[in-house]
Amino acid sequence: MSQATRTMDIEDQIPGTYVFDGEAAMKGYALNKMCFSFNHAENRAEFLSDEDAYCRKYGLNEEQRKAIRDRNVLEMIHAGGCIYYLAKFAGIFGLNVQDVGAQQRGISVEAFKKLIKSQGD
Repeated sequence: MSQATRTMDIEDQIPGTYVFDGEAAMKGYALNKMCFSFNHAENRAEFLSDEDAYCRKYGLNEEQRKAIRDRNVLEMIHAGGCIYYLAKFAGIFGLNVQDVGAQQRGISVEAFKKLIKSQGD
């Protein structure tokens, strides 16, 4: 079974799942590299002073830049972003795990919190 077939099988078995594999890693290399740079305060400040210039500096494509502009982590994942690196981006804007989880599910933060609470019962 090819990697592409295995990935499609996993995504079909778990609706809404996006597999981060080698292909996604290559697609998102620039985005993930940029988000990794946010480990340093001076890079976060540079990004905040001119987001578009910072994205160009790292060679983000239009899909990735749109996701950044929209603050949409799910779009970033589909543009090749790795959630571990995207957490650096989310932190700049005060997005927490619930905010990101809600985006991934396509629901409001309040609905996401209720869903999580209901699963603990």
